[in-house]
Amino acid sequence: MTYSSTLKHIHFEIRPVCVDVPSETDAVLGKSMKLTCIYCMKRDEIKAKTRVNWYFKPNEEKGNSSNKTHIYKYEINRSVELDGPFKGRLAWNGSQDLQDVSIQIINVTYNDSGIYECNVSREFEFDFFKPSAFLVKKIQLKVKAKGAAYTLYSEIMMYVLLVCLTFWLLVEMVYCYRKISQSDEQAQDTSPSECLPNKCVSLGVCLLHKNK
Repeated sequence: MTYSSTLKHIHFEIRPVCVDVPSETDAVLGKSMKLTCIYCMKRDEIKAKTRVNWYFKPNEEKGNSSNKTHIYKYEINRSVELDGPFKGRLAWNGSQDLQDVSIQIINVTYNDSGIYECNVSREFEFDFFKPSAFLVKKIQLKVKAKGAAYTLYSEIMMYVLLVCLTFWLLVEMVYCYRKISQSDEQAQDTSPSECLPNKCVSLGVCLLHKNK
């Protein structure tokens, strides 16, 4: 009688979960700033052509009105940085599946304060029709000379906590080492030494003589 068995290979595919989070609105002068724009898809298996356009509108001064400027676009699997005040200072910071279509401003200036508009359009590909979906998000950005006080305080506390944990770990290691050394010394002191007259031998030697 023969037995046969079949092994089945099961493949698990782990996909990242899309979470829509708001963008940060406070930028630090001279630093980089990410403008977050997320447009989650309900079903990952649906194919879609995605186009992204970013616009910028500076803060309106008294008596002056300004129009929004087209500063960045992404289409046909490539990003295009347009001419204007942001030329050379914008970088794509989105995901490969185009659910995250964020961009990054490099070397932030005071003139970067204003309203940023993220426009996303998707054309879904089905057999008989191609429906579309749109998303518009606006981000009010403020540029400051330095980071907020609580941010600096958090960084300082993080380093202080790291130093304290390192010191505590060293103390625990020294304490454990001393306890082990004391236990070894006590074990050696309490080992029997009555096997041979007028001689002090360890437990192993005693057992050896007894076996003989």
